[in-house]
Amino acid sequence: MSEFAENLWAPWRMQYIESLRDGDAPSECFLCDYAAQPKADDVHHVIWRTADTMALLNRFPYTNGHLLIAPLEHRAELTDLTDDLLAALFRTTRDAQALLRHVIAPQGFNIGINFGRCAGAGLPGHVHVHIIPRWNGDTNFMAVLGDVRVIPEALDRLLMKLREGSRQLGLPGSKN
Repeated sequence: MSEFAENLWAPWRMQYIESLRDGDAPSECFLCDYAAQPKADDVHHVIWRTADTMALLNRFPYTNGHLLIAPLEHRAELTDLTDDLLAALFRTTRDAQALLRHVIAPQGFNIGINFGRCAGAGLPGHVHVHIIPRWNGDTNFMAVLGDVRVIPEALDRLLMKLREGSRQLGLPGSKN
């Protein structure tokens, strides 16, 4: 067996990595833009808002139903959140996971937060939680092996299904 038998190589990531320097900040924060524009929630694929958070579809999903949960306030780290805001962020995360179970019935989830570009954060200045639904045999490694993602459902269609599901579950801030 080769010394490389247990490694997956993703050379296409190197261009992204080399284009970034530690400490670089994006020129703008799309989450702050979305937080300030509740009338544009359809365009921004925001499923629902609470007084402190929002749940939205990731525009560049790893799998169908990949959601982002973010505080409305711009905060970079968990240590920058008040206890109340931290609790609100994770209540919304819990509710979003329940919504995904209700609407698209995944067999599992990856839930996480990336801090810093070297850790994969595309928006390192505004803390947000990723909820990635998973299914046995899903094509999650297509991104590594073929530089392709297989997403079986259009974002607009999924947005409508998730909003209907959030109303059915009575989630706080559900949209009509």
